Amino acid sequence: MLRGGPLETGKKRGPKTDNPKLYKIGVKLDLKSKQTLDAYCEQKAVSVAEAVRRGISKLEPDLNQK
Repeated sequence: MLRGGPLETGKKRGPKTDNPKLYKIGVKLDLKSKQTLDAYCEQKAVSVAEAVRRGISKLEPDLNQK
């Protein structure tokens, strides 16, 4: 019997990183938003997840303004 897969031993898969992605979210989009996201991803050659991270980072300056 084989034992000791990645989940059983606590070992993580994938490359080591200084900024692990620990949180997962799900969203619903309308057609225009989805088309815009897809076009951005294709034009910039990035994943949907990376495009969303970039969008979220652009929200940060608005947090300190009133």
